[in-house]
Parts: sequence; C-alpha cells; structure tokens
Amino acid sequence: MSSVIRTRRGESRPWRNWAGTVVSRPARQARPASVEELADAVRQAVADGLRVKTVGTGHSFTAVAATDGLLVRPDLMTGIRRIDRSAMTVTVESGTPLKRLSTALAREGLSLTNMGDIMEQTVAGAASTGTHGTGRDSASVAAQIRGLELVTADGRVLTCSQKENPEIFTAARIGLGALGIITAITFAVEPVFLLTAREEPMAFDRVMADFDELHAENEHFEFYWFPHTGNCNTKRNNRSAGPPAPPGKMSGWIEDELLSNGAFQLACSLGRAVPAAVPAIARISSRALSARTYTDIPYKVFTSPRRVRFVEMEYALPRQAAVTALREVRAMLERSPLRVGFPVEVRTAPADDITLSTASGRDTAYLAVHMYRGTPYRSYFTAVERIMTAHGGRPHWGKIHTRDAAYFAEAYPRFGEFTALRDRLDPDRVFQNAYLRRVLGD
Repeated sequence: MSSVIRTRRGESRPWRNWAGTVVSRPARQARPASVEELADAVRQAVADGLRVKTVGTGHSFTAVAATDGLLVRPDLMTGIRRIDRSAMTVTVESGTPLKRLSTALAREGLSLTNMGDIMEQTVAGAASTGTHGTGRDSASVAAQIRGLELVTADGRVLTCSQKENPEIFTAARIGLGALGIITAITFAVEPVFLLTAREEPMAFDRVMADFDELHAENEHFEFYWFPHTGNCNTKRNNRSAGPPAPPGKMSGWIEDELLSNGAFQLACSLGRAVPAAVPAIARISSRALSARTYTDIPYKVFTSPRRVRFVEMEYALPRQAAVTALREVRAMLERSPLRVGFPVEVRTAPADDITLSTASGRDTAYLAVHMYRGTPYRSYFTAVERIMTAHGGRPHWGKIHTRDAAYFAEAYPRFGEFTALRDRLDPDRVFQNAYLRRVLGD
C-alpha cells in the first residue's frame, strides 16, 4: 500500500516554520516512503496542475519551502543506504536529520568533516540552502557532498556526481529546491576524530585586531559579539590526539542549558518587555559564560542546543571585509535608538566551486544578526543589510533578506548557469514558489 497521503484541495493542514515567520497552506501533502512513491506524487501533482515543494524541519527563516500546491514531507525517507569504506563515503536518505546521521556515523567510527552549530535539519534541507559551520579549510554541508539523487519535474530519477551529470551536480548541491527534489545524498566521511574546543571571552578590539591571525591559526574559529558592549565570546576548535575530556555533566548543563538557553531566554523576554534595559542585560549576558576547554567527537563539539527562538539574517562577505563591516555595524548601533539583545555571530569558510554557494569563488566570512522572536527586527535588519550589500554581501538562502534576482545576477558570476539549468530541468516551474520567483526570476 502506498504511504503517500493525498487530501482534497483545501483540506491540508497549514505548515509553519520553526521561527513562525512563514505559514503555508498547501492544497495537499504527501509522505512518500520511497523514491518511486515520490516520483509518482510529483507526476500526479503535475497532472493536477499543482506546484510541488518539499520541506524538512522548517529551520529556514524564508519561504523557500512554502507552497499552495503539493507539500512533500520526507520524514519516511530516512536512514543510511550504504557505507563505502574504500571510497570513504556514506549514502543517506534525504529526510534523515543531521543528528541521526551524526550519531549513526559515530557508531560506525566515522564522521563528517565539518558541521553547522545545530543538527536538527534534514540533510537535504541543510545542503539545499547552504547550511555551513566555520572553518579555515572546510565549512559547508554541501561542499562535503560527492553525489546525489534527484527527482526532476517530469518524474525522472537522476544520479549526479562529478562524473555523472556533472553540470547538475555542481548546481544541485545548493539548489534551493528549484532543480528537483533530492532523495539521497552521498557524503564524504572520514574516521571519527577528536576536537578540542577552547571557549574564551575576549575584548571586541582584540578580536578585530587579531581576526586574521585567529582565523589562520585555528581549523575552526568563530566568535559572538554582544551589541552595546565591548565583549565577545570566542570559540576555537582544533583536532586533538586526545584523550576525550567532554564537559562534566553538571558544568555542561550549567553552560549549555542553564546559561545559554534558560537564563538567556529570560534575558530576551525581559529585553522584549523593557527595551531600555537591553544594554544593561547585554553587559551581564556577555560576562555570564566563562572560559572552558573540552575534547570530544566532532558533532558534540560543533553543535549545541538552541532552544531560544529567534529570527535571523546572515550575509557572506569577502573575508577581508569582515572586520570593516562589523565595525560599521557597531558604529551604526551606537548612533541609533535600536536595542539588540542577541549577539552577532561571525564565522568563516574557504572558497568552493558550487554555483550558488555563498562561498562560491571566494574566501568568506559570515556575519549573522538575530532578534528574539516576537521582537521588531526589520529596522535592525534593514540597517545591517545596507552595510552588507555595500561590501558585496551574499545573503544566506534560508535566512531573512530582501535581495532579488537582479542583485544575485551581479553577486554570483555563474548565476546565469544556474537559471539556464533550471530552464532545462523545470521549464514549467513545477518547483516554483514566490520566494524562488523573487530570487531566481521567472
């Protein structure tokens, strides 16, 4: 019996993303349990005149997955298909959450090379929107892909790699769901290793002065600057010979749950209720976390729980512009009435060759700004976006921004390659929605 769920037009339940910034009311939804069922669902939707989008766990802040047609939920398409230890790859179903993949790989003595700072997303959703961590030599989830399987608008199933359909492979690793529906991904993996994390408070001016050195000397460097203060928290992750020395249960709970989530939630709620108190709260928050060092397997070091809900905008800049841009953000806040309780996050990535990767063709620094959910954010984001675009910034595909296809045609030298491929694979715009119309054109 097919596990595809079909409902009549107008009867499907609304879908909301994690941040509550997007509500979608699809005509119907499907939960295919196989590639064949998914391809059948696409063909039937086309026959019924419906557009098609697939959605993961909803961690994108944009409407990249929203549709009023058929919404595909891949939660039955999970798990590892195969591990190839000679090629050091793993092939995984597209709906598999990164958390499930990471724990399964660890049991096999394997690991991804790099990850972002959360692992709730599905592998396909994370890759398709350009999810990344921080790294001198490695960063994005998509850059670790060695092959993928794609269902196209006419229901065909394509396998893509550097040897097979290479032009599709180059683009579809970060394809925004515009080229088809990814049903499986083959990742490069390596034997599991240890990372030593060194977390340390540091003055803003010191981080700015030493940014290039901190980046060069560490495999993974990132920092958070607390607006209205001169304080940052830095994190340096580097490979270690061991032994493992994870945070203690009590100290880890205090840092990661009590302070980073519980106390921060209260601080954000207070700041939302009393905006004038935000600078004082920020000064306290920026001093709450103390220095610590710990050693563990990669996913336990790269990722951490994020329970405080927020909205986010992130821009990718040429790495050499990061310090100047962040100084401009700070100066803008100092002369404005804005009150910002969330820290600004800064990470890096090496250049890659993915057509619409935010790091495509250039070494990159990412500046991410956040606001607590329910707090007015548009004035802040608009002011920051003005600074980012002046430096040739490229917005994260899954985070709030106002850019359109005309901007991206200038920001991405190979933008025309992507849109031409889209014209070939989806000429009738089966996978179109309002967001893709804005960012890719029609």
